[in-house]
Amino acid sequence: MSLGDRASFCPAPRLPAPFRFSRKSSGTALSASLDGVTAAFLVVRAALVSQPARRFILGICLEVMDDEPKPATQLHNSEPLFSFGVIADIQYADLEDGYNFQRSRRRYYRHSLLHLQGAIEEWNRESTSPCCVLQLGDLVDGYNAQHNTSETSLGHVLSTFQMLQAPVHHVWGNHEFYNFSRDYLGNSKLNTKFLQDQIAHHPETTPSDNYYAYHFVPFPKFRFILLDGYDLSVLGVEQSSLKYQQSLKMLKEHNPNTELNSPKGHIPVYPEASDTVCLAWNYEDALAVIWSHKCVVCFISGHTHDGGYSEDPCGVHHVNIEGVIETAPDSQAFGTVYVYPEKMILKGRGRVPSRIMNYMKDIAFHP
Repeated sequence: MSLGDRASFCPAPRLPAPFRFSRKSSGTALSASLDGVTAAFLVVRAALVSQPARRFILGICLEVMDDEPKPATQLHNSEPLFSFGVIADIQYADLEDGYNFQRSRRRYYRHSLLHLQGAIEEWNRESTSPCCVLQLGDLVDGYNAQHNTSETSLGHVLSTFQMLQAPVHHVWGNHEFYNFSRDYLGNSKLNTKFLQDQIAHHPETTPSDNYYAYHFVPFPKFRFILLDGYDLSVLGVEQSSLKYQQSLKMLKEHNPNTELNSPKGHIPVYPEASDTVCLAWNYEDALAVIWSHKCVVCFISGHTHDGGYSEDPCGVHHVNIEGVIETAPDSQAFGTVYVYPEKMILKGRGRVPSRIMNYMKDIAFHP
């Protein structure tokens, strides 16, 4: 599949004027905003091996098929091929309730752990267990660092995840780096690289040793891709390092915020699926890469806490998962995605709404 086969018919994204930038970032298009990123989950039909992938965060691929298309009547299947769980922004801390950055929404630091326990209990009770759970980042809150409870809080959350009967894949968000260094994370149980597929890497995309990236196939023809959203970052690295200096230079060039750690500019990449506060600063670049591949069907992220959804003009579904941390004790915030030959169905709980996400007709899965 050549680059640009999708871009030829996809229109330009609707871009809010305040988020247009004359200079593009160096490297590939999905470089994370340097002042904070949680996670994203990208669903595509083919592995994106024709372009360096140093900045993707998390993805799923429906790989290229050789079979002849089957009649539409044969595509319907009442049973899903497989399922997986999604949860975002748990941000646990053993603290009284607080408020968000703008002090406009309540945060339930202690109760977030109970929400996680409830989610795990439901996943374990499902008639067909999810093949895995995607933890989309920000597992413990940054306040833990101020109270010297980072390791204790992380231990509580990881102990809770041990109840899960399916493997969990962890993405590193900005709150991970508020609490821990990259070296610490690499040697912790938040490093789930051991769950990766052992396949040959394209020589231009082989990451360095301290680069958190991997991919795996939970079901034939479907590939999940998790890549490092903090390859270049001022968080989690020594200030004396070359990477810190390079990251700081890029951050000052591209971040319009006076306060570099301002929440403006994070991970969602499509304007219609996110408010402008959380829209990635280089989302135009991200969309250019996504739209240049006909295989992409979904992009899922956390970090916004409020959630969001939109289907872009190319048929790519953009889903932002509501955050656990701002979910009241009498509600919930997680979901299970059921994958079918021609669609995915997100069954949300509590604040996470359920959605049907159809694939474009020419990329349906043909067993």
